[in-house]
Formats: sequence, structure tokens, C-alpha cells
Amino acid sequence: MVTKKPRHRVRGQNPLRVTDNYKRFVLDQLEEFGDVEPRSMFGAVGLYCRGVFFGIVAGDVLYLKVDDTTRGDYQRAGMSPFRPFPERGGTMQYYAVPLDVLESAEELARWARRAVDVAKQQRPRAAHTSSPRRPPRS
Repeated sequence: MVTKKPRHRVRGQNPLRVTDNYKRFVLDQLEEFGDVEPRSMFGAVGLYCRGVFFGIVAGDVLYLKVDDTTRGDYQRAGMSPFRPFPERGGTMQYYAVPLDVLESAEELARWARRAVDVAKQQRPRAAHTSSPRRPPRS
């Protein structure tokens, strides 16, 4: 009889978990960029700028939103995409930020601005259709 190994993780071993020191470091580095709101999500931290989701801090790594125009900069630096579930494959359109960029608040602000621009362009557009009004109930 073959038994399968359980797939559950031991409590407290969330690979997306972010240490307080790393989170504080990233937020300090992003101060020059300004107006960054961190929001907890599944042990990781989502980064928002005026409601636009542009970055993820997970496993003590900062990832920023990319598209075809920005992905090459990350790939040339040898960076890899965010994989929330490595055992499942698949990636998200967020890439790890190179260490030299992360350590320079000025350069990080520039990369973060580009990530926000990418995220804004990829946001779903709200439908501008008006629904007919219902007559008031009698």
C-alpha cells in the first residue's frame, strides 16, 4: 500500500511571511516615492499607491509590477518572477527588485513609479453603461 505524504504546512512556516525588519526597511526605502500604503495579505504585504496595487513584499523579497516594457530590466539583472505557490508552477506579473535598486531610495522610487504606471494601465476599466432605473415601489 502506497501512502501519500500530507501536503499541509506546519503552522508558522508560511513562505510568504515578511519579517517586521524587512517590511520596515522596504517602507523606509520607499519614503522618497511617497504615499505607499502597506496591506497585509496571506502573510505577505501588498503595496498600494493611491489605491493602485503595484508591489508585493513576500518572503523578505520586494517584487514590483511589470509588463512587456519593464520586464527586461528585471531579467537583465537576473531577477525572477513572484511565484506564490512554487509547487504549482505559474508566475505573476511581479518581479524581484535587484539589490542595488533596493538599496538606493532614489532608484527604487524610479522603479516604483514605473510599476505604478504599469499597474494603472493594466487595471480593468469600469463599464460606463448605465442601467435603467427601476420605478419606485408603490
